[in-house]
Amino acid sequence: MARTREFDLDAAVDAAMDVFRRKGYEGASIRDLAEATGLGSGSIYAAFGSKDGLYLAALDLYRQRYAAPLVEMLRSGNDAREVIREVFVGVVDDIAGDGQRLACLIVGASMERAHHDLRVAERLRSTTQSLELALYDLLAEGQLRGQISTDRSASDLASFLVTSLQGLRVMGAINPDRATLMRSAEVALSCLS
Repeated sequence: MARTREFDLDAAVDAAMDVFRRKGYEGASIRDLAEATGLGSGSIYAAFGSKDGLYLAALDLYRQRYAAPLVEMLRSGNDAREVIREVFVGVVDDIAGDGQRLACLIVGASMERAHHDLRVAERLRSTTQSLELALYDLLAEGQLRGQISTDRSASDLASFLVTSLQGLRVMGAINPDRATLMRSAEVALSCLS
């Protein structure tokens, strides 16, 4: 008779996500993950197949928790300039308010894993494409309404803004000072004029 799992998979993935954000994939040992999740290494392997499997689950949870709400926010607004500003301010506030200075798992995965793990690369591509598409739709509509300058294409603006958002996360890991990050955000937002 097979033993039933006696632990909460979602809680385990959540705890592992924090470990990967603090230590990266390579820096996170199975022991670190076992301690954080409260699971034995055997349970981790049984539930996720491998450290890679747990990492992918953590990356999926991160995308659901942090990227999906940004996309939803972009899709729910009418005033393009105002919604995009809210997104940038929200990202800066998240970075500045993170007392643990946890890394963005998407940025970390991009630097550490995407170049040799196709599963990670595809998740990152999908995430950034959904964000870029939501920005494009909002920007194109904003251009039609006269809210956004038509000096640049909505596609180019969307790509630039995604790059700027990720750049804020990178720089925030180095210096999470809100005022400094907001100055950079304001420069990025000025391209909408």
